Amino acid sequence: MRLPSGRREAFFSESPPKMKFTEALDQMREELEGLLARLTPEMAEILIQEVEAAPRIFGSATGRSGFILRGFLMRLMHLGFNVFMVGETITPRLQPRDLLISMSGSGETAQPREIQRRANAVGARTLALTACPDSTIGREAQVSILIPGTTKLTLAHEPASLQCPGSLFEQATFLFLEAVVLLFYQRRLGHDQGEMLSRHTDLE
Repeated sequence: MRLPSGRREAFFSESPPKMKFTEALDQMREELEGLLARLTPEMAEILIQEVEAAPRIFGSATGRSGFILRGFLMRLMHLGFNVFMVGETITPRLQPRDLLISMSGSGETAQPREIQRRANAVGARTLALTACPDSTIGREAQVSILIPGTTKLTLAHEPASLQCPGSLFEQATFLFLEAVVLLFYQRRLGHDQGEMLSRHTDLE
């Protein structure tokens, strides 16, 4: 594991005192607009092609990233894909040609890093969603999609943000994945709400 380097000093020092709620929303919107402008249709198509080619899709992430990736996998299930989340007791054995999606802003989170190495070893496809393409997860994934944003490492090359470390990456990745879901919804189901809702849980 590589140690983080080039940390940005005084990460929170720029935050104005007593920021109002509307100012916080405006700040978040401004930061996200800059990041979303750097996301390309090619990035979405790469993820779409990998998902469509896989017999099964597995997700690996922890913390807040884990919640976001779970939400994406849930939508894939609604769309008719066969999905699992690593760490659940009902998750089956990974097989060659299965797709493992790892989400880690830093690219150094221990659990998804080791899970990805196991997936590579068994011949599965591996795709990383990360803000650090030179990280271990970014380098070792067969496909790496760069979602620029802040991470827990607060490295010097990260975009400036008044938000908590990691938030900007998580927000941008959530919106990127939601856009991919919308494309799937249009292409696979033709915006057919009935078909999608037929897979929505009724045990709640």
